[in-house]
Amino acid sequence: MTTTAQIFDRLNEYEDELIQFMRDLIRIPGISCEEKEVVERIADEMTKCDFDEVKIDKMGNVIGKIGSGSTTIAMDAHIDTVDTGSLDEWEWDPFEGKFEDGVIYGRGATDQLAGMASMVYAGQVINDLDLRDDYTLYIVGSVQEEDCDGLPWQYILNETEMDPDCVVITEPTNLNIYRGQRGRMEIGVRASGVSCHGSAPERGENAIYRMAKIVAEIEKLNERLLVDDFLGKGTVTVSYIDCKTPSLCAVPDEAYIHLDRRLTAGETKESAVEEVREAIEKAGVDTDKVEVEILNYDTPSYTGFRYPTEKYYPVWVLPEEHELCKKAVKTYRDVFDEEPLVDKWTFSTNGVATMGMFEVPTIGFGPANEVYAHTVNEQVAVDDLIKAAAWYARFPENYLNTTNS
Repeated sequence: MTTTAQIFDRLNEYEDELIQFMRDLIRIPGISCEEKEVVERIADEMTKCDFDEVKIDKMGNVIGKIGSGSTTIAMDAHIDTVDTGSLDEWEWDPFEGKFEDGVIYGRGATDQLAGMASMVYAGQVINDLDLRDDYTLYIVGSVQEEDCDGLPWQYILNETEMDPDCVVITEPTNLNIYRGQRGRMEIGVRASGVSCHGSAPERGENAIYRMAKIVAEIEKLNERLLVDDFLGKGTVTVSYIDCKTPSLCAVPDEAYIHLDRRLTAGETKESAVEEVREAIEKAGVDTDKVEVEILNYDTPSYTGFRYPTEKYYPVWVLPEEHELCKKAVKTYRDVFDEEPLVDKWTFSTNGVATMGMFEVPTIGFGPANEVYAHTVNEQVAVDDLIKAAAWYARFPENYLNTTNS
């Protein structure tokens, strides 16, 4: 059997190429729905690393395949990023791919191009050291996740022939094992009023005043949401507010708020909507004057392909005693000769689709620390890239052997 030392030795031989690939990915801006050039760069590197098959699907996801065995393993990294925000906040060019003292910096370094780079070179090592067995490994660079988490995997699992026995999400875990996350949903609340001239506001019904009462109750609602021992507390916050008015000297006849709702275990989309409706009643607002809706996503990918979905992303948790979790832990022990921290993400991932919607057993392991995600300090240590790649290279054999034992 190939030793862990041999895996690390081979990865160390590829260190310069891995660094170059990672820096190239950062240097190509690839915010959601604009990932075309990033996808093409990944496809080129997969081909260079001797993947059996490399394709770009109708949505624009890049998928590399290794092997053709009976057990199917998928590993996922979303390769879109958020935008940079104000460049004045950055100490360096976010698309430079700055490399200093063993650390690579830039937009997407943490979230989550690092996972992609490590997976591709894990594939190279699997080929070099003949770590193939009776498994098929799909390495997926998914698009539009930052815009709509889970969407690319809704498409893959609904519309393609891929039917994985398990999925590894490579979002940043600081090289720990993550087995779940809170869910989330986006809710719109729209209050109507009656407009009139601003010089005589008593003649109308100010939709902003109506909404202000609702906002106060939403703040109170956040304090009484469920708490789960593992996932933590459900939350709700007003993340956007707007109004419509005929002019700035008129009473607004419509006000709108957007709610970011994070769901813990035991909470559903139905219960979350009902809680908002109850908050409106507690605010003393006529419910006939207020509309509550779960929002929808229908933005085309960079290929022009649309795959509409509701903005509801379920809670998911893989039990610690599940075989997949045990295999992930065993792989960690084999690679690092120590016990892992088994935890969960604070934010949302494509696991909302793979396990939350489709019940495909899903686990998380990724390079970089999530505290840097979406910040001007995004970074990943090269040592993390190599360690993650070693775990990815070892995992398929461990998964297969335990599954078939």
